[in-house]
Amino acid sequence: MTGEDSIMDTRGDWKRIAIGMWLWPVAVLAGFPIGGYVADLVVDGVDSVGAALVAGLIAGAIIGAAEWFALRLLVSWLWIAATSVGMAVGLAAGAALMDYGISRGDVVLMGAVTGVGVGVLQALVFARHRIPGAFWWAVANPPAWALGWFATSYVITTNVDERFSNFGAGGAIVFGLLTWLLLAALVRTAAPAVRETAR
Repeated sequence: MTGEDSIMDTRGDWKRIAIGMWLWPVAVLAGFPIGGYVADLVVDGVDSVGAALVAGLIAGAIIGAAEWFALRLLVSWLWIAATSVGMAVGLAAGAALMDYGISRGDVVLMGAVTGVGVGVLQALVFARHRIPGAFWWAVANPPAWALGWFATSYVITTNVDERFSNFGAGGAIVFGLLTWLLLAALVRTAAPAVRETAR
């Protein structure tokens, strides 16, 4: 799918798109822990703007690639770049705003700010591919990221001082289910246009 393609160009591939929707929670569950782990190996803790930018780029690229695999019939590879850049900028801003704190409140707010960066850039990709309701994706991501961190904060209480770039599997389950519901609604809204084009 090129940058100029849209959901209108899927032409009857609706069954495969529906399968992709079912893959979304699995992609999120795989992408977040792996992305965070690789970023932590490279950066060893988000404790500065530079570390946050690098960790965000790495984790965001891995998370974005996993998510794109589920959405590849709807959006182009730009999803990966948007997730990587959005996470880098959002994480750098959020971590600095919280002064690199590690309390539950700090990581939840850091997550919300990271979600702004990721959500806005991903929503722009949705809009570029004419997915209706892309605005709501940008609105929903900050609270979903915050809730992901909130859930994870109860799991990593003993090693939260490692200053991870993103939440792990526990938070990914929460994030994946919440965003999956919204994603399904967005795609369902687009379905009539897809079917009309396919005729």
